[in-house]
Parts: sequence; structure tokens; C-alpha cells
Amino acid sequence: MNTITGHTGLTALLGSPVSHSISPLMHNEAFRRLGLDYVYLCFEVTEDTLPEAVAGLKACGIRGFNLTMPNKNKIVELLDELSPAAQMIGAVNTVVNDNGRLIGYNTDGIGYMQAARDAGHDLGGKVITVMGAGGAATAICAQAALDGVKKIHIFARPTSRFWDRTQKLADTINSTTSCEAILHDNDDTAALCAAAGESYLLLNATSVGMAPNVDASIIRDTSIFRPDLVVSDVIYNPQETLLLRQAKEAGCRTFNGMYMLLYQGAEAFRLWTGQDMPVALIKEKFFSQK
Repeated sequence: MNTITGHTGLTALLGSPVSHSISPLMHNEAFRRLGLDYVYLCFEVTEDTLPEAVAGLKACGIRGFNLTMPNKNKIVELLDELSPAAQMIGAVNTVVNDNGRLIGYNTDGIGYMQAARDAGHDLGGKVITVMGAGGAATAICAQAALDGVKKIHIFARPTSRFWDRTQKLADTINSTTSCEAILHDNDDTAALCAAAGESYLLLNATSVGMAPNVDASIIRDTSIFRPDLVVSDVIYNPQETLLLRQAKEAGCRTFNGMYMLLYQGAEAFRLWTGQDMPVALIKEKFFSQK
């Protein structure tokens, strides 16, 4: 257990819900292993209470913090500066307090692409389908495009407050990378069937299926699953969502968001401390999926 001193630096996670998060375990263990005088805590913070929470933490001199649902987009309005990737995506999951100046980054896309490689999937040159238009979805789409994915089908609700922002991201991907990005209506079943049919990977980047609502799945027509389709979920609680169970029953290879959490956390750790998280040790201790 880390010893709290008068010099201990604070890092944190702001979101709702956060009680299930394993981020405190991995960050506090990494601090302990490296002998760093920091602590990582979780705070239940919604979009409504986010401005007050950020102002309070900034006043208290927090070193940095992570954002999870539903705060990754709202936080952008409260920051002094955005990294180029965060600016392009319009979402932030990591904030660094640089002497009172709050700088936003997005490490979700980096985390997901490394998790895919860990699962044995090189997405370079492939077609993928992404369900969702929130912070995680857009971060993954942007990083996938930068990492050489050939085409991305993005499915979202036209009524979503993020629709216009996601269309703008698709336009940016199309104009600045070699990847083709296409935004579709979530209810366009024909388009989803066609997209899944040409895709190497289908990803749920929404909160549908996350505890406690474990009986929900983003995919209503399971006939789109085929044995050579890889199906992934950013959710890691539960470790196997209904979506992943449905896909596995159809013969698909699957993987969840647990290692995405590990690798996005490792990048946040580096931004806060300037040191590399001991990833192999943290992975062995907290992320075994055997």
C-alpha cells in the first residue's frame, strides 16, 4: 500500500459510474513499484458536476486526471489547451495540470490499437465497423486512420448531439489521411449488414451492455456475425458482454476493452510522471484474462 505524505501528488478518475474501475489498482501499483509519491483516486462526477469538480481539483493542485463516461466531451470546454489529437477528436480522456494550465490529451485510440495488436490483430489495410460516436469511438477512429486502416464505417444516431462532430471527424479523416471514413445512421440495417460484410472487425464503442445493464447488445440482428469477423467491445465490465457472447456463438474471434484500459492508462501515466509504467508487471497482476 502506498504511504500518503504531505508531498503526495494527486491523480484521479472522474466519471459516472466509476466504482467498477480498476484504474486505481494499476496506477497505485505502478506508483509503488517506481517509488513515486502519487496516489490515484476515483470520484463520481457527472457532466452537471464536472465544472465544479475540475475547478476544485485545479485549486487543490491536482497533477492530472482521467475522464471516463460521460465526461470525455464536456471536459473540452473546461481546458486551456488541447493536444493535436484531442483537438481533432473533440474528446479528452487525460488531463495534465501544468502549473495551473490544464492540457487535454486523448490516449484511448493508442490504447485500443495496442490492445488489438495484443489480441493478434493488425488492422493496417483492413476495413472496420465502429458502433458509436462518443469519446472512445472517435478516439479509436482517429487513431485507426492514422495507423493505416483502409476504411471505417461509423454508426451513430442522427439525433445524437455528437452526430455533427462525428461527421466533421469523418471529413477530416478523409481529407488528411489515406483512410476512408463513412458515417451511417444507426438504424440503417442494410448499411450495417453491408458494412459488417466487408469488415475485418466490428467494434462496440458505446456503453450498451456495460454493467449493470448486462442484458443489452448494440447488435439486434446477429445474422451479421460470421466466423471470419472479429468482434470487439470497449467494455470490460463484464469481461464478456452479451455482444461478445453472441459473436462467439457465431464462431467469431472476440476481445474486450481490458487491455485498451491498460495501454491508455500507461500513456496517461507517462504524461503525468515522465516515466514509463511497468506494463508487464501491471498486466500480469491485474489484467489476466485466463
